[in-house]
Amino acid sequence: MEINATNPVTAGASPAAQRAEDNPPTAPMISSDFETFLKMLTTQMENQDPLNPMESTDFAVQLATFSGVEQQVRTNDILSAMTGQLGAMNMSDLAGWVGMEARAVTSAWFENAPITLYPDPASGAQRTFVVVTDSQGVMVDRVEIPVSDRPVQWAGVGPGGVTLPPGQYSFHLQSFSNDKIIGDAQIPVFAEIIEARTEAGQTILVLQNGEEIAAADIGALRKRPETP
Repeated sequence: MEINATNPVTAGASPAAQRAEDNPPTAPMISSDFETFLKMLTTQMENQDPLNPMESTDFAVQLATFSGVEQQVRTNDILSAMTGQLGAMNMSDLAGWVGMEARAVTSAWFENAPITLYPDPASGAQRTFVVVTDSQGVMVDRVEIPVSDRPVQWAGVGPGGVTLPPGQYSFHLQSFSNDKIIGDAQIPVFAEIIEARTEAGQTILVLQNGEEIAAADIGALRKRPETP
């Protein structure tokens, strides 16, 4: 097997959404309710007790209350329209994610091209090993690498010097101190994004291997390298 040090990869920027124009919604229901309110207020004035008439301030309070409710309804309508526009903008952003590659804790597809790994040794580690498993969870390679968080490349060559077959592979970093394991964590790799969607206000990315991860869990984003 070959594992070579490599330079860190710079994440690409996510696509920017276009700004939509704001079209204030109409509210015919508010006008109808206001007419109803005036009729009720007029009826209340006509049928009040002559010996104990309502104070003018009471009418002012009722009118002010209705005006406040009317303003709140209009505000809610505007916010709803803005939410819809933001949703459309978000969908535009999501479309730009598809076809890019995200760095995350997941497996990677190997097919005769080196895979870049991003190890993170446990604190206090004296030795670190990369353990490679296939899609069935069978270990196909294990090699020691320097205790460092610098990216390394896995060339896909097994212990016998034979290139492993194309397939999905996972990578774990085992950290040792005084010959005792103190950490075993999956190593992040880049994987292609084939779908992006929103669920409960959260952006979910579907990777080429079928795994789903939250956008907040990715460490970097880049354009997919061109195949030579």
